[in-house]
Amino acid sequence: MAVMFTKNVIMMNNIFEENWGDAAYGLLLKEISDSYILGNKFIKNTSGIFMEGTNRIKVENNIFQSNGWGMKIQASCMDNIITQNNFVSNTFDISTNGTLVLNTFNSNYWDKYEGYDLNKDKIGDVPYHPISMFSMIVENNPPAMLLFRSFMITLLDKSEKILPSLTPDEFQDKTPLMRSLPL
Repeated sequence: MAVMFTKNVIMMNNIFEENWGDAAYGLLLKEISDSYILGNKFIKNTSGIFMEGTNRIKVENNIFQSNGWGMKIQASCMDNIITQNNFVSNTFDISTNGTLVLNTFNSNYWDKYEGYDLNKDKIGDVPYHPISMFSMIVENNPPAMLLFRSFMITLLDKSEKILPSLTPDEFQDKTPLMRSLPL
């Protein structure tokens, strides 16, 4: 589905499934604003949601499962709020083509989160950075995807957790959930 050049759209309780290919998306959002995406399922798509030029979109209570990219958010997007979603079994949860962070991620469940919850409030004590260095490399150089399951990329992912990376430091979920939401 493509939603373009509009505002005040509410998209609720849809299933976006099995959309595969170079130019295939579960949901393509281009130049839309002041809209709401609630209770949708994005399952087995090349990209669950692709956002370009979107402003003030609230993405809440959605499931992003088994996609190539859960969400691709271009640098032209701002003031979007992504909250209380489940990101499960995606190759890449989030990808972007820029380093400036103008969107907010809070209280999402990320199956790749390896943090801890010492005070048992079901919220991770350490922020989660959903963008990997390899996803940034692939965004700028798509043929690099050939290296995806290679030993070199495994080393890159492990070292990224220890050493500072090229990914935007502010691109984070400050309150990642320890358990998936019952959506």
